[in-house]
This record gives sequence, C-alpha cells and structure tokens, in this order.
Amino acid sequence: MSQGIYTLANDKVFDQVVALINSIEENAGKDFPVIIFPYDDCTERLKTLTQKYPQVEVFEDQKIIQRWDEWVKDIWATHPTAAEKWLAVDGKPGIHRMGTHRRLCAFDGPLDHFIYMDADTLLLQSPNLIFKALERVDWVTYDFQHKDLSHAFDTSSFRLFELFPEDEIKSKVFCSGFFGAKRNIVDGQDIQFYLEKLSSGEAEVLYPMAPDQTVLNYFVLRKPISSVNLALSLPSDQVTGNSVTSPHFEEVRSKVLDKGVPLLYLHYIGISSKIFKRLCKGENIDFPYRDTFLHYRYLKAPEERPQFQGEPLSYKTSKKASLPKRFFRKLGLVK
Repeated sequence: MSQGIYTLANDKVFDQVVALINSIEENAGKDFPVIIFPYDDCTERLKTLTQKYPQVEVFEDQKIIQRWDEWVKDIWATHPTAAEKWLAVDGKPGIHRMGTHRRLCAFDGPLDHFIYMDADTLLLQSPNLIFKALERVDWVTYDFQHKDLSHAFDTSSFRLFELFPEDEIKSKVFCSGFFGAKRNIVDGQDIQFYLEKLSSGEAEVLYPMAPDQTVLNYFVLRKPISSVNLALSLPSDQVTGNSVTSPHFEEVRSKVLDKGVPLLYLHYIGISSKIFKRLCKGENIDFPYRDTFLHYRYLKAPEERPQFQGEPLSYKTSKKASLPKRFFRKLGLVK
C-alpha cells in the first residue's frame, strides 16, 4: 500500500513549496513521496525541484486533471448564485479560484493512503498519526474549522441543518488545507450522485467564496464518508492548534510547541505568498513563526538564507516599497 503527501502549487509559491518539501523530508523521511498538483500552467520552476528531490514529482496526468476540471464545472453549474457572486468579486466570468479544486485529483492519484497539505503549511512531526487513523476511517482531519461553519457552508441556507444534523456538521466540518484520505473514496459514481442531489436544490448550502473547501465538506458529509477530527478525538492534553493566527505557540529550533506539545503541522493561513517571496529576496518582513519557515526554506542551503538589516516590518502593514527605498532598506539606511 502506497503512502505519501500531495500538495497544490504553481511557481508563485515556489519558496513555500521548498520549505514544505524540506519539512516533509526531515519529519517523514528522505524517500517519502511528495506529489505536486499544478494549480495552473505556471510550473516550470517547480519542475526543477524534481531534479534536486528524487521523491518529488509534478503531477502531469492531463486526463485525470481535465476530468476533475469538468466535474468541478458541473458541480458549480448547479449553484443558483455562485456565478453572479464571483463576477462581482473577480470582475470576470468563471469559477473563483478554479485551480484550488485540483487537489481533488488526489482521489485518482497514485497514492492509496495520502495526506493533502496546502503549500503554505509545514510538517513538523511524523505523519504516522494520520496514517494510523486511516486504518480505521476513510477521512482524517485535524483542525478547528468546525468552530466557524461560515467558511464551509452557507449558514444562511435554511436547508443546511435539514440536510445535515447540527451536531454532525459542528463536529465534522474541516479545513481543506490539511486532511488525510484514501484513493477512490470519491469516484465517478459518487460525482453523479452528488450532481443529482445538488441539482435538486442542495447546491444552495455550498459557500462559493471557499469553493474547494465547501465542495470537500459536502462530499464527506453527504456520502457520508467515515471520518474523524483528531482535534476532537485525541486526549485534550495532546491536542494542539495548527494556525499562525494562534499567538501563543513557542518556537524551539525546528519545532513549534503549543503549551509544551509539538504541533503536527503549521498552517501559515492568511499570509500572502507575496510576503514569503519578498522575505526570501531579503526584505526584513516579520510574520508569526517566521524563523520556522526560514529554517525549512533554507535547510539545504543555509548559506542562501537572507541576512536582514534594521528593524523588521510587520507583514500586516508592509507594502511594496519603491525600488530606491528597497535598496536603502537593504543597506539598513531606512526602515
């Protein structure tokens, strides 16, 4: 039985992908498979990583990619208002953040049991906890998205709690940035079932502004798929957070601790990929748990790690400076 980790990326998140791969290599093993789904066609830099890391590949099965792209279009065609909302936000027709749905290719990928991790995450412990749980259920999560249903479903829909019992939805909703599952747990026959139900009016419960996340939650709850959220099932003294929005974590070398307990993974949710790119080019921009990211980003090339000058600028207030100002900032002459 094959095991490994999938992620989703393009060249815009190159630095984050390098950090993720290094974290997987250090904490799961040098030969642990990592497969990158292409967010779009901009993957030339990512493909160079396969030469440096033999365990890494960029997924190139266009038949599978196109099949899931079409299914995603069919799914969202059932929604009564999504196209209108996306047009207002994006200013152009089409599915909002279409590329995020490419993670669904994992159900047709080569790995029997897999973990999906967003490119803005780091693996900080052995993933065996997830794979062990997959021996007894088909879907494993470890997060606190269930505390905020509004980014998983349209909570204004009266149909939501008619479709899913309230206690079930509040315990099973999850973040699509990290989960474990099995190959073929969602197949073509399931898609036809989902499309039939969505077309009957159930599509109104989907939340269009987190499109892949709401689709995955619908898949799991509607089938239903046997699942467990480790944040709710582990002993309370073993449970940790995972998001950089938690200010109380402690960085200890390459680990991050929550009240003394090491995190399994860390999710840099809400921090733009542009911030990471600017940081790696030498701009002294600060964000939560920056040292952990830098550790893994430059694990294989510590001599390339930026040497920062002056006081760091918060990522929340930092804006792209003019070229002269960036030059003087590197010299430490301005903040």
